[in-house]
Amino acid sequence: MSSKDAAAGPSGGGKKRVLMIGAAMAVIALAAGLWFSGILKHARRQAAPKAVAAVEAPVLIDLPDIVSNLDTGGHRATFIKLHAKIQVGHAAEAAALQAGMPQILDIFQSYLRSTRPEELRGGEGTYRLREALMNRIDMTLPPVQVTDLLFTEILVQ
Repeated sequence: MSSKDAAAGPSGGGKKRVLMIGAAMAVIALAAGLWFSGILKHARRQAAPKAVAAVEAPVLIDLPDIVSNLDTGGHRATFIKLHAKIQVGHAAEAAALQAGMPQILDIFQSYLRSTRPEELRGGEGTYRLREALMNRIDMTLPPVQVTDLLFTEILVQ
């Protein structure tokens, strides 16, 4: 080896080291940029529910038709007919919900009898009704976690 080759060896290794460090810094900067911009967070959030959904699909339980009179304050009687489905996350919760169906129907009837017809008007009224009934199920049957209450029919007459 000549002295020229010996001198080129260490400086060539130094250039490789600088390139490797520069490439690593570029990858880190790119990953940090994607993370702070929210792209990686968004991709991670969307991947997680798909994995959970593949494990077990939610279960829908039909409620029998509920017909109840509303609180009209002594005026002409107003009735509501309600048909809904309760969505729970697991089959075990569905069995517990079926076992507690008499209590669920009782709390629904009690709540509907104390509700005024004007409270049920519009989308906001339906939303409040859904939230109130879901909260009452959660309080009555604590181990059961209701994920949604789907109205298939609401008729106020």
